[in-house]
Amino acid sequence: MVTEEKKTTPVKKRFYRKRVRIFNLIDKIKLWPSRTGQLHGIRSIQILGETARLTTHCNKEFLISNSLNSRAGRWLRNKWFVKVCPACGVPGWKLEKYSSTLFKRHQGSMLINHNEKNQDNGASGQTS
Repeated sequence: MVTEEKKTTPVKKRFYRKRVRIFNLIDKIKLWPSRTGQLHGIRSIQILGETARLTTHCNKEFLISNSLNSRAGRWLRNKWFVKVCPACGVPGWKLEKYSSTLFKRHQGSMLINHNEKNQDNGASGQTS
């Protein structure tokens, strides 16, 4: 008997810095670990200064603050979650992509938007 094995390509590893703004990280990976340990899929994020309103696919809303040391930030970086929210329906490919993501201190994307970069350069270039 000849069995055909499907050749699966290895999942590409993605590197992000550990110390990035939590809003940029959530906007990139579109996942949120709730306090109960459920992993929700993010439909939209509205940034309101130092806080943001997350709307999930199961129509729950979370009001979060921008903190590098938050519980959610640690859970995202360490990939801790109890289960996936059944109402959000996070697809398997997204979970595989998330599990292959690595967070390192000195290597990876800083997740800086072009608007933030231009504002930072413009503010630092002005002298009086």
